Amino acid sequence: MSPREYDETDVRIRPGRRGSRPRTKRRPDHADAEEAMVIAVDRGRWTCAPGGDAKAPPVTAMRARELGRTPIVVGDRVGLVGDLSGAPDTLARIVRVEERRTVLRRTADDTDPFERIVVANAGQLVIVTSLADPVPRTGFVDRCLVAAFAGGLTPVLCLTKADLADPAPFAAHYAELEFPVVVTRRDEPPDRLAELLDGGVSALVGHSGVGKSTLVNALLPEARRLTGVVSGVGKGRHTTVAAVALPLPDGGWVVDTPGVRSFGLAHVTSDDVIKAFDDLASAVEECPRGCGHLGPPADPECALDALVAAGTLRPGRLDALRRVLVALRPGHAGAPSPDR
Repeated sequence: MSPREYDETDVRIRPGRRGSRPRTKRRPDHADAEEAMVIAVDRGRWTCAPGGDAKAPPVTAMRARELGRTPIVVGDRVGLVGDLSGAPDTLARIVRVEERRTVLRRTADDTDPFERIVVANAGQLVIVTSLADPVPRTGFVDRCLVAAFAGGLTPVLCLTKADLADPAPFAAHYAELEFPVVVTRRDEPPDRLAELLDGGVSALVGHSGVGKSTLVNALLPEARRLTGVVSGVGKGRHTTVAAVALPLPDGGWVVDTPGVRSFGLAHVTSDDVIKAFDDLASAVEECPRGCGHLGPPADPECALDALVAAGTLRPGRLDALRRVLVALRPGHAGAPSPDR
């Protein structure tokens, strides 16, 4: 028997597993995506309010593959596609994250390069501190102020438990900075705070046990947030375990954040803070490079001192600002330790 002769018809080419069609890098632009606001985050799922409307059924969504590891936090404005009915067991997709107008960031400590975005697009940062049980700490308030100024948020200082101590001495530290200071008591409704929060998105931040969740319960009783009992050493247990945006009765949202024991500022510079003050931002352009704006002896050529000498800046206002800027100095008493 003569050997068989083979030709090209006897060769079988197996197609690749993924097919022979090249994969396109083009993605749909999702022009029909519906805008929504992220109101909660939990283990790879995002709860969203379509149109930012608290009355619309909330939609559960996942992050679209094309977004990769793009961080999405409470307050983000996102684009949704898919099932937006909000019915049980339905899932939409987040296909777009809009540019953030404001960002509240913090780091674990002042040496940690990793930034944690706490809330996006909030107009106000309500810094909640108690006047007693636990005692107020200027260091923590100063650091929150720095984060608010650097992130574009308007700070509001809320002093709780005024039935236990006089708020005037502590409030005096910040009077020259001219931002709102609200005083609340446990035996009175927080009407003034409710007026400030009405219609916007505001984040609440503070140490555990200072009364954040109690305030939320008073502003929005149906939220049913847990309240904790402050321990004997002045540090309460955490009663809010994740940031969540809650709708206010007359419009707007309040973001209740987890109680924190430290507020790192590794991502902030003194210039970031100064930019928040319209009357000072242009003046510091005349400062020497690397100026921390703390004045002599650390910064003897700071241009802010020239404004005081010219009578265009009140000395008390500059002193108050510099007390806040000290929070950025390494080793400051209000700085969180690396193990916190």
